[in-house]
Amino acid sequence: MKHSIKAALLSALVFPGAGHLLLKKYPAAAALATAAGVGAYVLIAQAFDTALTISAKIENGEIPLDPVQIITAINQHTSIAQSQTASIATWVIIIAWVIGIVDAYRLGDRE
Repeated sequence: MKHSIKAALLSALVFPGAGHLLLKKYPAAAALATAAGVGAYVLIAQAFDTALTISAKIENGEIPLDPVQIITAINQHTSIAQSQTASIATWVIIIAWVIGIVDAYRLGDRE
């Protein structure tokens, strides 16, 4: 298998920057992995915060164990700012992933 295809597949299937590690392009690998990692952290932190808030309300009896009411509470808990932050974090991950795939293929093709 060609080096460029291996690098692109690693970036596509493992994590952004994994293909760059194979190609020994460490600064690019670190930049892509950091961007995707920060985006993932933001999404996970928001989901965790929402889960803790809703579960506390369920434990206190404010929200019954009804899936429809839980979903409604989740939607009400999510603010516009959180929604925009999640959207930006998602786009950062997508862009890092696409750049990682394309750039790993491009750099692997040179070698």
